[in-house]
Amino acid sequence: MKTFLLSIFTFTCLQAGGQQHILSLQESKRAAIAYSYALKNGELRINSAKTDVAAAKSDYLPSVSATGLGLFGFKDFVSAAPPLLEKGINNFYLFGVTGTESLYAGGKIKTGNQLAALQLQVSQIRKKQSVDSVILLTEQKYWNLVNIQEQQKTILVNEALLNAVLKTQKDMLASGLIARNDLLKVKVQLSQLLVNKSKLQNGRRVALLDFSMYTGIAFDSLMVMQDTLNKNSTPVLPALQPDTNLDRNANYQLLTKRVAGEKLQTRLAGADNLPSLAVGLSASQTGSINSGIGSNFAPASFVTLSIPISGGLWGRGKQKMQKQRINEQIAQNDFRDGQNQLRVGIIRYWYDIQDQLTQISYAKDNLEQATENLKVNQDNYKAGLATISEVLDAQAAYQQASSTVATAFADFYVRSAVYNYVTAKTENQP
Repeated sequence: MKTFLLSIFTFTCLQAGGQQHILSLQESKRAAIAYSYALKNGELRINSAKTDVAAAKSDYLPSVSATGLGLFGFKDFVSAAPPLLEKGINNFYLFGVTGTESLYAGGKIKTGNQLAALQLQVSQIRKKQSVDSVILLTEQKYWNLVNIQEQQKTILVNEALLNAVLKTQKDMLASGLIARNDLLKVKVQLSQLLVNKSKLQNGRRVALLDFSMYTGIAFDSLMVMQDTLNKNSTPVLPALQPDTNLDRNANYQLLTKRVAGEKLQTRLAGADNLPSLAVGLSASQTGSINSGIGSNFAPASFVTLSIPISGGLWGRGKQKMQKQRINEQIAQNDFRDGQNQLRVGIIRYWYDIQDQLTQISYAKDNLEQATENLKVNQDNYKAGLATISEVLDAQAAYQQASSTVATAFADFYVRSAVYNYVTAKTENQP
């Protein structure tokens, strides 16, 4: 029986293998990462955050501005008054340059730079998170296609089985050894299998199209996933126990960055209630053209000191500070709750993998029993000890057992991919 099934499987593979476009999991992930618009946008957000960092650094530099003013009157602003003023004044110009350097701004400049740097780190973490998400979805789509391929193999094997039974039934009917009703039973079961075969083919086309659109790989109906589900072996757990270390987990890192960000926002809100000190230098040139009055150059230096009083005592500054302290406490609470939820999730996904290994073990046992049961019923039928209905029931049970094993293996690899995602172990996968 096993030799017969193996020969059928080998024939179908050789028949279809000539023009196949074989694709590996690693190639799929590399293609998806290169194609993903989410990752392209992530890179753009990083570049945007870098411009914010550069802008924040510029606050350490002096602020320089220039002003210019020119007036021309249709009548004299000032009438001539010889001999002091030979001509009337009908124009006036002013040009000035001012430079200001902040000596102390309550910590706003330093805090603003820290916030900009923090936002850049957040953008980089989010991009890494997007990479992990792309890898996870690619693996899920890939193993779904592998599962469909295995289901198709099962369909082909069982189609060959039923065709062989149908041929035998036709010969026996022609010899008058069976009733026509037995032949019809085989035809009905074969027809149902062909319907399932058509549905599976259509489902594979849709899955291939979805896979191609996600990875950017050109759609090809002859595309075949390289991996197969080796039902003779049993996969193992990725670790002896759940890895609950969250240091590399992107969601955990974002939680810590949020707490740090709220602390900086609190410091920034407090800076509004602190004094600010700045020094500056200005130079201006004033004069009038063709009026007989010369221009005047006036350099000057200055110091400004601003001390907010009402804002920090009873104004909006005090309320803003209180609100920001509340936001900081909310972020702390979310951090504690979030890290607990992340650890619970990791443990749950690890046990999901363990449960799936148990499912594989039971499914393999069931397939072995279904295979033996089919062989026994076929032999009994040839010996006249079993009915065709019993053979067909055994064939249906064998087909279902084969399908269940393939799904169990595929689900294991999908759940392993999810576990790698939540434990931040996908970076070494491509």
